[in-house]
Amino acid sequence: MLKAVIVDDEKHCIDHIIRLIDSVEDDIQVLSICTTVNEALKAISKTNPDIVFLDVHLHEETAFDLLEKLTTIDFEIVFTTAFDSYAVNAFKFSAIDYLLKPVDPYDFEQALIKIKEKVELKDTSNRLEVLLHNFKEQAGLKKIAVPTIDGISYHSIDKIIRCQSDANYTHLFLTKKTKVTVAKTLKYFEELLQSHHFFRTHHSHLVNLKMVEKYIKGKGGYALMADGSRVEIAVRRKEEFLKRLSGL
Repeated sequence: MLKAVIVDDEKHCIDHIIRLIDSVEDDIQVLSICTTVNEALKAISKTNPDIVFLDVHLHEETAFDLLEKLTTIDFEIVFTTAFDSYAVNAFKFSAIDYLLKPVDPYDFEQALIKIKEKVELKDTSNRLEVLLHNFKEQAGLKKIAVPTIDGISYHSIDKIIRCQSDANYTHLFLTKKTKVTVAKTLKYFEELLQSHHFFRTHHSHLVNLKMVEKYIKGKGGYALMADGSRVEIAVRRKEEFLKRLSGL
């Protein structure tokens, strides 16, 4: 039997989560329902839950006000949030799962499956630290958590020079000649980083425009990167590449 605490300040959202819990076969017992950070602190300390369904916004406080006050986080967290592009990006950058309100039943079941399997549980605290950083960073997301072959690694976005596709994997080339292989496609990184001055120059390359040292003319041309590499520019992407580069 999994012990759960629900933390949300909207009754209809609480009722919806309870209905979803009742609809799944997993044995989950809701021990406490909280609407404020202080209530949640007391409930978590008293019940020692396995799962906390945690709304991001709680009256005038946030989920992170709660997490910062906890001395240890030895439970799984299912974040729930209304759609907010900044919040969603923060979750994606931090490799943290979240559920958009109104919570879809299928997404809810998938979240429970991951919890039951204890997916990457040992790394929860590190991912939460990155998530907290990204929510607080007002000038733009600065850190990214990426799933590698060995686990999860954490990097500042401005240290990524380029990303290169390798089937279902992507190689990240970082400053100081560091290379990280990530179990994600290049398209994943394109969608994640395109609003942070990254540009898909070719079907197999995504570059940090701030790391382009020189453009070498040609039919499509090449970008000379900060690590000395030459990245091909597809002919059909050349005009947009030069436009984006000149706009920095």
